Amino acid sequence: METIIIDSSDSVTTEKIKDFLKGLNVSFKTKSKKKKEKPYDPAFVDMILKASQENGGKIIDPKNLWQSIKS
Repeated sequence: METIIIDSSDSVTTEKIKDFLKGLNVSFKTKSKKKKEKPYDPAFVDMILKASQENGGKIIDPKNLWQSIKS
């Protein structure tokens, strides 16, 4: 078994490739890139945003990281 990954931005070409594979009786799976998966649970994101607003948050300058930790 071998995996072939084909990136096609043209829907006409994609359909032709699918038809070709069907003609050869080759099984294939498709995955659309249009739908972006959200990496975080929306409830978790809301919780973090709410906590940062309630506590005011603290901005740390990366150039002065060690000084920020001491204070």
